[in-house]
Amino acid sequence: MKFSEQLIEEIRPIWRANHAHPFVQGIGHGTLEPEKFRHYMIQDYLYLIQYAKVFAIGIQKARDLDVMTRLSASVHHTLSIEMALHRKYAERFGISEQEMREAKEAPTTIAYTRYMLSEAQNGSLAHVIAAILPCAWSYLEIGRELAQIPGAVDHPLYGDWVRMYSEPAFEHSAQDMIDLMDELAADLTGDELAHVKEIFLQTTRFEYLFWEMGNTISHWPQELQADKISSI
Repeated sequence: MKFSEQLIEEIRPIWRANHAHPFVQGIGHGTLEPEKFRHYMIQDYLYLIQYAKVFAIGIQKARDLDVMTRLSASVHHTLSIEMALHRKYAERFGISEQEMREAKEAPTTIAYTRYMLSEAQNGSLAHVIAAILPCAWSYLEIGRELAQIPGAVDHPLYGDWVRMYSEPAFEHSAQDMIDLMDELAADLTGDELAHVKEIFLQTTRFEYLFWEMGNTISHWPQELQADKISSI
């Protein structure tokens, strides 16, 4: 069994909970309320900004040009392709690109991205890949599964999202990170392997919390909003 396969097997119930989340299934079946998707897309746009930085940290930690090139391709895919989808959806919802950039991160977005950045900055390249892998890998699987639902890829609102995460370009990008995780794990032992597994578990949990954040349209409680502390 490959190390990547072992990662999934050890947390499969949690892994599959992401796929079964009502928000995810709502996208596939076209039943998700548009305002929930709108909130999610804004937060995911902010998430991807930090996600790209995690890849950039990986480039810095990489020891050979091949790995640097592969990680650079992931940065490009994130910033130029995935975020283009978000800008397209923002236009549909009447949100300017400036509004997207200046939107405030929800607590879940902050917690998830800062955890990834912390592990990436303080650890090895294997830690970097373990931190980003649940997002890339679960979206690959979710995209494939949702694309099998009749009408999902042609849905007037969610079809573009389903197509993005089920198309070959995204599959190639995600699969390359899965392969890189296996390559890096070959040189790890003991406590280091355990820590990589822990990072993978935690970011898989954060994936669930992110779907939940979108489904509940959660943000900072009203009493903690900026207008309540403007006098400080």
